Amino acid sequence: MSVVLAIDAGTTGVRTRAVFDDGSKSFSAYREFTQHFPQPGWVEHDAMEIWEAVLATLQEVCGRLTQPVAAIGITNQRETVVAWDKRTGIPSARAIVWQDRRTAERCTELLPHLDRVRAVTGLVLDPYFSGTKAAWLLQNAAMPPLEHLCIGTIDSWLVWKLTAGSSFVTDPSNASRTMLFDIATMQWSSEMCELLGVPMSVLPTVQPSSGRFGITTDVPGVPNAIPISGIAGDQQAALFGQACTQVGMAKNTYGTGSFVLLNVGTTCPAPSEGMLTTVAWDLGDGAPVYALEGAIFVTGAAVQWLRDGLGIITDSSEIGALAESVPDAGGVCLVPAFTGLGSPWWDPYARGSIIGITRGTSRAHIARAVVDAMVHQTRDAIDAMTAAGGVALAELRVDGGASVMDAMLQRQSDSLGVPVLRPTDHETTALGAAYLAGLAEGVWANLTEIASMWTLDKRFEPGTPDSSHGQWLRAVERSRNWVSPETEKARIQ
Repeated sequence: MSVVLAIDAGTTGVRTRAVFDDGSKSFSAYREFTQHFPQPGWVEHDAMEIWEAVLATLQEVCGRLTQPVAAIGITNQRETVVAWDKRTGIPSARAIVWQDRRTAERCTELLPHLDRVRAVTGLVLDPYFSGTKAAWLLQNAAMPPLEHLCIGTIDSWLVWKLTAGSSFVTDPSNASRTMLFDIATMQWSSEMCELLGVPMSVLPTVQPSSGRFGITTDVPGVPNAIPISGIAGDQQAALFGQACTQVGMAKNTYGTGSFVLLNVGTTCPAPSEGMLTTVAWDLGDGAPVYALEGAIFVTGAAVQWLRDGLGIITDSSEIGALAESVPDAGGVCLVPAFTGLGSPWWDPYARGSIIGITRGTSRAHIARAVVDAMVHQTRDAIDAMTAAGGVALAELRVDGGASVMDAMLQRQSDSLGVPVLRPTDHETTALGAAYLAGLAEGVWANLTEIASMWTLDKRFEPGTPDSSHGQWLRAVERSRNWVSPETEKARIQ
């Protein structure tokens, strides 16, 4: 029996998971790491703390294994940027997280170039993406000379550490989230690098998502020479792990944020209003697969806010029962635009709001409104996606932490009017990374074998149509453009 290790380096923690080739029960280790909020709208991570979490989980899982590891796959929070000195392997500043909004003003300044940015990168001008974050670090943090500087996403940082600095690489699924990558030519774009002010010399080499990136070297507690053979951004990895390998298949991951991806095949589509075009994966066969994506910045993060910010719950697992203790949200709408709004609005100046509160509003109503926001935001993204792509959604496969809530998934099915399918294995992000690595090393023979690993846990059929979505859209409009660019600039300064 072969085993592949999947490192899932998420936004709030790291999980290393052992995935067996026959689908037998796996095991994993998990560590959280610190979230830093130095200013409103700023979100940072300590890249060394992320590495320490990876190392601890790898050591724990390797210590339980009795057989050699065939390969390691890595999946990561996308768009988060790390800069480090290649001479020392030490980060030059804290990593700027995908949720960070400090470059909103710069994105506004770049708006005259929006059409060109969309045509080349498939993205919109938003501080969510890596390019303006990298430029900010170059302009505002103490960086080593360019010839000694590495700037990459979390996957690049982890491969560098796992290979003792011998591999500075990334894959197209991560590169396509930087606003610096040409998704048609599958190369870094000199035009975009010049526009954003990021030298191509500091960026990693882009290799296919499934293929050998390097081997483990001098990692304490981890055997040497394990191939690192799969990399994908977390949402593309989840699409692969959900076996959405055919055109028209879609998934939604309910994590810190929520991300809806629709497989649109091997032809790079034209830009779509309100949607992102991204590289789903590249298997090294000369035919990269593309996806349309709806990016929702805050879903599970709102549950953490209820726990850590308001103290409404003491553990995230309480949200489902509390939300279902009331028949509805009592007229309350909570728009979790804590870091602006993503698809389909793309408004970095939106801010969170709670509307419809009365004297009878309880903490249960607030919790229900948070869960309902997951449903509404997903519908907004899918409505825009299907309109732009001209493809009717037949079903939606779901995963992520919040997908355990049956009542929420039933409401999602009711709202969309299509079946919602939850697999037996909810952690499809890690599975996708493992499958990409195992495919490269012959653990799994082909996509058909990987698709056969997917098994259904529960299917939710649409029932009573959702009648609250109109009220939700009214609440969204009241949250939009809440902060002016001038006010935001003055506040930060």
